[in-house]
Amino acid sequence: MESKSFVYCVLVLFFLGFQGCAAGRLLTDPKPDKDAVAAYARWNVVSFSDGVPNKGTGVPYLYLTTLDPTAKNALKDQRSSFTVSEYPLGTCGNADPESPTCAKIAVSGKLVLLEANSKEAEFAQTALFTKHPEMKGWPKSHDFRFFKLEIEDIFMINWFGGPKPQIQNEQICHC
Repeated sequence: MESKSFVYCVLVLFFLGFQGCAAGRLLTDPKPDKDAVAAYARWNVVSFSDGVPNKGTGVPYLYLTTLDPTAKNALKDQRSSFTVSEYPLGTCGNADPESPTCAKIAVSGKLVLLEANSKEAEFAQTALFTKHPEMKGWPKSHDFRFFKLEIEDIFMINWFGGPKPQIQNEQICHC
């Protein structure tokens, strides 16, 4: 049962965001130089939300431009995965982000475009714009769309001994 509690806590951090973090990285982490392309790629993260604060659903929603390969590719092939690590929280001590003692969770499934003006698209907009208000002002000309990740599989490592037994989506959203 203690393992399930830890899993739930990691999932809460995953879906509700990290205190003291912005877009999945510590606020104290300096922004890489714009010319350090590889470092910048590792530093950049896609923002997401599963609901307004303290009312998460367990379904990750994203606001993506179709100019970006993530959305462009999802429109052709919905298979996708999303990974979050404990490392940006700063709670891994001196452990490497790949150490089994530094928890990480990967969810995979289908990245689905939401129908414009649907109730779910309205929910996604509220969820995302509440947590990421800057999104409201992003350029309309960039063709931003609302997507959700329909989770099919969850893979989590939080200690030695391999991944935890598969977690069911019902355990995430308590539905």
